[in-house]
Amino acid sequence: MQRVRFTAAAAGALLILALTGCGSTKGSDMTIESSPWGTMPDGTTVEKFTLANGRGMEVDIVTYGGIVTAIRVPDAKGTVGDVVLGFDSLDGYLAGHPYFGALVGRYGNRIAKGQFTLDGVTYDLAVNNGENHLHGGIVGFDKAVWAAEDVSTDTSVGLELTHVSPDGDEGYPGSLSVTVTYTLTQDNELAIDYRAQTDRATVVNLTNHSYFNLSGAGNGDILGHEIAIDADRYTPVDEGLIPTGELAPVAGTPLDFRTPKTIGANIAADNEQIIRGGGYDHNFVLAEDTRTVPESAATVFDPASGRVMEVLTTEPGVQFYTGNFLDGTLTGKGGNVYGKRFGFCLETQHFPDSPNKPEFPSTVLRPGNTYSSRTIYRFSIR
Repeated sequence: MQRVRFTAAAAGALLILALTGCGSTKGSDMTIESSPWGTMPDGTTVEKFTLANGRGMEVDIVTYGGIVTAIRVPDAKGTVGDVVLGFDSLDGYLAGHPYFGALVGRYGNRIAKGQFTLDGVTYDLAVNNGENHLHGGIVGFDKAVWAAEDVSTDTSVGLELTHVSPDGDEGYPGSLSVTVTYTLTQDNELAIDYRAQTDRATVVNLTNHSYFNLSGAGNGDILGHEIAIDADRYTPVDEGLIPTGELAPVAGTPLDFRTPKTIGANIAADNEQIIRGGGYDHNFVLAEDTRTVPESAATVFDPASGRVMEVLTTEPGVQFYTGNFLDGTLTGKGGNVYGKRFGFCLETQHFPDSPNKPEFPSTVLRPGNTYSSRTIYRFSIR
């Protein structure tokens, strides 16, 4: 095993991606390897880390944006394939992309008109999505080069990434220290552990923005994937995709996934919410607030490959997005062109625009407290 250490401060919310159904025997061939993966315009070196558990599962992570550039898992025939969209080199990400695999912060999803008021003070954020703030702004966490440290143990391989967002970064108050730890275990669990602390009251909503295609990245659209979402309510949006504040029932709408159905079954329905999103781009309500242990959020099955992905989380919401803005202009890994709906996202989160919606679960973080959450993406075979 190659061990590489970089200076990093501590801080954790845990996102676990677990692969099951491929045998239960623990192996001893777990490795983490690093190599230079490119250079930023200012000369900063970007590193790539490959975590392997010796059971056919590998994950590639780069320090630019903390991006998961590949997740390789077996299908029902035992053939290993990469199930997340992305690029073969750093240049593809630097040229601009829709957050493929990136760590998103300080605030995942949208904040209306790039503005919120906290403790009587109004803060103006960077506006980068029409008149709204999206995914942390113009230079969010997805564009930072994170410090990295190997935190492997005898039973797992782990990579800890750290970043400090200074006071005023993209308009946010307070200096925010963030740690994200990716851990791959002998039991086929990949953990992404987020934790954040601040020296001044602020708002925080962190997530990972991987685009999945369980048939393999670039292998057509995801409309034939079957999905179930464990939510009986969602947050309807206005024309700018900002929640109205309502928690509406999914019953009787195309957003009812309580019983499994294909992603494509109602994606073109004559429904105001579907029309506004250009498909699915909605937050589903899983709970009234954070939970202490991960609970079921969604399950996706791809009949073509036999792969199954389950999502469990402590977060109160999950954003289901169906790659509506992919338009064939991006050429990804292996020369594959990413067309419309070639990937889907299940971003566990607090609700969009929560800083302006006091009725939503709070995203306020104060000095002395710690932000944390845990999500599980579990892969298996059917």
